[in-house]
Amino acid sequence: MARIQPGRMTHQHDGDLVVFLIGMTINRPWRPDQWVPAFAAMPRMLKELASDPESGLLGFRVALEGINPVVVQYWDSLDKLYGYASDPAAEHRPAWRTFNRRARKNPGAVGIWHETYVVSGAETFYGSTPVMGLAKATASVPVVRHSARERLDAA
Repeated sequence: MARIQPGRMTHQHDGDLVVFLIGMTINRPWRPDQWVPAFAAMPRMLKELASDPESGLLGFRVALEGINPVVVQYWDSLDKLYGYASDPAAEHRPAWRTFNRRARKNPGAVGIWHETYVVSGAETFYGSTPVMGLAKATASVPVVRHSARERLDAA
């Protein structure tokens, strides 16, 4: 079990921030031959990114929306995110080609989606939780400004 960080905490980060959500929808759960390859590609990409401090990936977390996996990623640059996605030597391109080839043969079995947010300011609060989310991706610090509005105005 993760160590609880007592008290009221927030994140600290200066500079650009991009939040990238990416997920898949398992439209035909009875067809693991179609969705497992897409599911298995993400850990390889995350490992590749996490092992390169210059990649721009600050951190990530994985969640489920029903049976569908979602990865929340925090990036320090939109250019680095797009650079990774288009890098022919990176894990993403072959995974994307494989997904598209499978999707053409079995349309609708699995879906892929993403959302990209360029953030001009972010407010966070963590009360008696393990270090998580944006604080884990950047830095966890004690709350100084006690209202959410004050923290966001200071961002």
